[in-house]
Amino acid sequence: MANQRAEDHAAQERLKIKSTGLMKKIMKRYYFQAKMAHWLRKKVAWITSGGPVEPLLAMNVIPIYPENHGAMIGATKMGGALCETSEAMGYSRDLCSYARADIACSIVKGGPIGGLPRPDFLVCCNNICGTVIKWYEIQARFYQVPLFIFDTPFNHAEMSPAAKRYVQRQMQEYIEFLERVCRKKFNEAKFQEVGLRSIQAQRLWQQVLDCCAHQPAPMSAFDAFFHLALIVTLRGTKVVIDYYSQLLDEMRQRIEQNISAVPNEKVRLLWDNIPIWYRTRWLSDKFSQHNACLVADTYTSAWSGVVHLIDENHLLDSMAVAYSSIHLNVSIDQMFQKIAALAQKYHVDGVVMHSNRSCKPYSFGQYDLQNMITQRLNLPVLIIEADMADERNFSESQIETRIDAFMEIFE
Repeated sequence: MANQRAEDHAAQERLKIKSTGLMKKIMKRYYFQAKMAHWLRKKVAWITSGGPVEPLLAMNVIPIYPENHGAMIGATKMGGALCETSEAMGYSRDLCSYARADIACSIVKGGPIGGLPRPDFLVCCNNICGTVIKWYEIQARFYQVPLFIFDTPFNHAEMSPAAKRYVQRQMQEYIEFLERVCRKKFNEAKFQEVGLRSIQAQRLWQQVLDCCAHQPAPMSAFDAFFHLALIVTLRGTKVVIDYYSQLLDEMRQRIEQNISAVPNEKVRLLWDNIPIWYRTRWLSDKFSQHNACLVADTYTSAWSGVVHLIDENHLLDSMAVAYSSIHLNVSIDQMFQKIAALAQKYHVDGVVMHSNRSCKPYSFGQYDLQNMITQRLNLPVLIIEADMADERNFSESQIETRIDAFMEIFE
């Protein structure tokens, strides 16, 4: 019996991704420095996850992402209580749970790190949704700090020359805004350095994700959800390049040693939408029980999916176009093209869609996408209804029944 337990423990240890510990240390250090920004004589800017962060780093500003904080709140199962707090303040339960939790955190200083560090100013880019505009306006009034809104036109098809000029002009206005609030000239040389690091980090992150095209996959989308944090929060810094270089090496070693995320992988699936943060472990185990591995997703690839649009010789202008072209700012047809490309690249057998009560831009159109995937790609699609951070909107028995029924298709 003892020998069996030792063998099981060794097998579990073999499956673990070793870089995870370093990742946790980097994130702790990042938030600690942000909390100590005043003592370090640095400014703090809150910025949306899809916003152009490179100019902030060039100005030596510490960027903070309320959405990343929202994911942490969800993962620690604090979302429901914080959302209830904001609802008591008058905010509708139909609003984004990240927004509700963040607004509540500012009042009660709650959440896993006792609230975010106070911002000196805010930067809001609406390439991910329209809710962020009102969310950031509320926070700008609460903290009484300046707010810059970077407006990106929706891409129904190819981006027009007029739209490109529109966002490129805003990038210049963004720089002028930073010079005013930071009271110093924009550092072009440092921006070039940060921009090139950002490109390198995005390419490395994509290479990490590409390892999952191998059969069996060395990691799952659930692992990618965790390791995503650095490309969101610290892209443009050297620490991200070092970390993803290490993670890429580890993935390649796992492939050589035939170590897979799901030991007996038989079914390969693609995930669509933001993770259900408070149930990632449960979902991972549930699919693993069916020998199914989620090998790709539309979410984590969003931070590397437009790197090909960035021209290293024209960073500022090309970044403006790239940031306007991310997954949530394009038409259903373009979303389908991305899913079709991922399905082919990662050899998937089916698609799992999270109909996310909080994220309307991600969830509207999913039933149209379901029809397009089943008819054009001949792949089965499962839709589960939940919320990314508010655990009150998760029915375990209902979702378990749907997953079990869906997996029978592959038996």
